[in-house]
Amino acid sequence: MASLRSVLPLLMVAVLIAVEERISGPSCVASGRRGDGASHPDDLKVMMVADLLLRGSDASYADTFFRDSFISKFFRKSFERLKPDMLVVLGDISAKGWALTDNKWLTVLQQFHTILGPVGGLPLHIALGDRDIGKCSELDEQFINQVSSNLPGLGSSGCSAFEISNISFVSLNAVALLCGNNDLRFGVEKVVERESIALRNPMNEASEKVSEPTMRTEGSNNFHWRDNHMESGSGPVLLLHFPLYRKKRNIIGGTKVDPGIYHHMAEGLARHDDSKFKDMEPYALDQTLPVNATEYIFQALKPRIVFSGHTHSFCDHTHGDGTREITVPAMTWAARQKPGFVLVNFQQNKAVSVSHCSSASERHVILTYIIFFMLFIPVLVVIRCSNLVT
Repeated sequence: MASLRSVLPLLMVAVLIAVEERISGPSCVASGRRGDGASHPDDLKVMMVADLLLRGSDASYADTFFRDSFISKFFRKSFERLKPDMLVVLGDISAKGWALTDNKWLTVLQQFHTILGPVGGLPLHIALGDRDIGKCSELDEQFINQVSSNLPGLGSSGCSAFEISNISFVSLNAVALLCGNNDLRFGVEKVVERESIALRNPMNEASEKVSEPTMRTEGSNNFHWRDNHMESGSGPVLLLHFPLYRKKRNIIGGTKVDPGIYHHMAEGLARHDDSKFKDMEPYALDQTLPVNATEYIFQALKPRIVFSGHTHSFCDHTHGDGTREITVPAMTWAARQKPGFVLVNFQQNKAVSVSHCSSASERHVILTYIIFFMLFIPVLVVIRCSNLVT
């Protein structure tokens, strides 16, 4: 009996560890079109996350010692189980980055790398979101340049183009594409033009010069592009924070929605309509890029597939020209009940398979801990009473 009493606490701790390991692991479901199912060592697995909404030095004790700790375990378990080759963050790494000083921005990045743990050793790309740099009226080129300099691979305009495992990626500062004529948006357009030239003439792109945008007329929001006769889907993988324009974009409230297009996104946005982020969000959760910017991107880049964030919900959408767009859910309990991410497998046969992965809800995790301690306390009482009897 004495040996059983001494073993019981250790058994309860072992049960707690096992339960924690189980609830902190990812639950993944394949979405849409699948690949051929055959795995190849040269396939590229990319873990796509968005909207972490970190507070840096302004984080509460609950954030630091509970929420961040759980999300860190979720990252670790996802990394161990899925073994991604790269991590991409599609903007809004910060909850209120546009209002932070340089020093406070650094605490956000420190918090981010602490949460990542072993996943931090992967190749990393971080795009800019509206919470990171603010609305058009608040954009400060010097501030954006400073933030971009602390994020891997971003240029001064907040854009980037890179290649890994023969897969080309283009990351755009989507916030600037919402704005009127300013140097920041022109900088983004230069990146688009440069990549468009490389796509049309990959052997001789160096011989062509990226032209200055020609629409510098006051109040104009038109985009200038050249004819591009490449096939849709022949271009790079496109990364940006805001989703591209979709015809039925007002999906909050009583607006009738095509369920075949918006089933996942509409369900998620309806939950956020009265959330605490409604008044804090620089742009509404149903914000997309305008139609002219979307057409400009389709024409110039012919993206192979598009990944976006911002809505806090998962959506797998196919545009009219056949381009597939995946909207990545928020990776935080602060924005949605179940944080999640997207795992993308770029296969050698050009197929792209997508899985939507999510974690347990905060309510579920807290309830699990409460049940465990409700069971653990009687065990301690029994052990205590039996010790007094003996």
